[in-house]
Amino acid sequence: MNTLIIYGSKHGTTGKCAAMLAEKLKGNVDLHNIKTTTAPDLTKYDRIVIGGSIYAGRIQKEITGFCTQNLPILKGKKIGLFICCMFPNNAEMQLNSAFPQELLKSAIAKENFGGEMLISDMNFAEKAITKMVSKVVAKNDPTAPIKDMKQDISMILVENIHRFAQSMNNI
Repeated sequence: MNTLIIYGSKHGTTGKCAAMLAEKLKGNVDLHNIKTTTAPDLTKYDRIVIGGSIYAGRIQKEITGFCTQNLPILKGKKIGLFICCMFPNNAEMQLNSAFPQELLKSAIAKENFGGEMLISDMNFAEKAITKMVSKVVAKNDPTAPIKDMKQDISMILVENIHRFAQSMNNI
């Protein structure tokens, strides 16, 4: 079975999660970062996994554009959808708003893979936005992982990646 994992990764965390997933999937797996190159021929793949990270409540525009542009082809494939989201209490809402409803309804697997907040890799504007969003989230969710905006934080949910892979492998 041929699988394409197409993802959008700005700072590398989504790419890291996609690579972890690729190691767990059966068959031939190709990884593709939509932010750096155009999408390959989708007809070559039996399964397509689409993922991206959530920034300020939105998935990358390249992922949104890819889904919209390829919706007729994608609806005929075995689909898996994932996001990288640091806020577990908001993850389901974020996942449901990141992808078209037609894909969400037909997806075999849907999951939040967690994420990383790589402060050391952010520019000034990203740090400012992250700090604002983190304060709002922390106010509404005291269990939110964001406390110190001076250190990198990694919260990749390996068990969610494993569960996602199992669902995709069982088709």
